[in-house]
Amino acid sequence: MVLRVDKWLYYTRFYKTRGLAAKAVNGGHARINGIKAKPSSTLKTRDVVEIVCNQLPWKLTVIGIPSRRGPAAEARLCFSEDETARVQRQRLIDGRKMDRLQMPRTGGRPDKHTRRKLRARRRPN
Repeated sequence: MVLRVDKWLYYTRFYKTRGLAAKAVNGGHARINGIKAKPSSTLKTRDVVEIVCNQLPWKLTVIGIPSRRGPAAEARLCFSEDETARVQRQRLIDGRKMDRLQMPRTGGRPDKHTRRKLRARRRPN
């Protein structure tokens, strides 16, 4: 069985809508077996899909072709993830958390003084 890549990404819950999945694939954020994909490209089992979703890399092997957009537990059974990509993604997430922890804290909307501190941190020296 084969399925369009935009439908597969939607069915496996990487994107909330099929339109967003198609837009991501058109934008060059998906590769099938190392080749840039189009939304109409077809997927079959054992294909390797590399995507960038929310600025995070995913490298997946297609195990199954879902017939619908079902629960997340059902969607997870349709792919297996490459361990090196998972570790790389976790490092990126941890780095983002550390960046956020180093930003000045505000109790709500930043005041004039805090905005200046935020701007100073964003400027490269």
